[in-house]
Amino acid sequence: MRAKTRAAAVSAGVALIVVPVSGAAAVAIAGETPVTPDVDAVASQGAEFVDQVEQIGAPVVADSAAGFTVETPSLDVKPNPKPVVRRAAPVSSARTVANSADVAQAVAGSAVIAEAAKYVGILYLLGGTSPSTGFDCSGFVSYVYAQFGISLPRTSGAYYNVGTRVSTPEVGDIIVSPGHLGIYAGPNLQIDSPRPGKTIQFRPIWQKNPVYVRVTG
Repeated sequence: MRAKTRAAAVSAGVALIVVPVSGAAAVAIAGETPVTPDVDAVASQGAEFVDQVEQIGAPVVADSAAGFTVETPSLDVKPNPKPVVRRAAPVSSARTVANSADVAQAVAGSAVIAEAAKYVGILYLLGGTSPSTGFDCSGFVSYVYAQFGISLPRTSGAYYNVGTRVSTPEVGDIIVSPGHLGIYAGPNLQIDSPRPGKTIQFRPIWQKNPVYVRVTG
């Protein structure tokens, strides 16, 4: 728009609105002589737009009572097998050897061992002095010797002061160690009432440097 034209517009009180346009409309605004837009071209563009909308298609609206079926693959779920827990065999320091040839020989060669062997399998009982209830170590030893008329103490510590100490034990002698008693049944073999949860049994001599005591009637 020329300066002269702008001045005339301002003086006439005309408000100018700037709109980005193209084509014939832009030519009409820019030129001094208005140009009639190409109606056929505008109609053609509109028809093309309508055709694009028809290709997209109208949205599909389902009835509120319509049902739907969703297909999902079936899964065959199998639970993991229950783990097998293998328990280790209990470890016992009291290895029973009651059926060994050494035991048979000890029983045959000693009346004391033969009497003691009658109680194999009786459960340990703290303070026990009877085969009907159970034995602790000193209760067992004193009970066995009582069958031969020999009276012995009820506490293991008192056995250090009874009988005669010997360096070479014989079958039937008493094995004395701190807090425990047993009866000697041959080389590396004894019979005793071990501890809670165990039973009277023949087993190896585990005591270190025990005292051997011999008592007679």
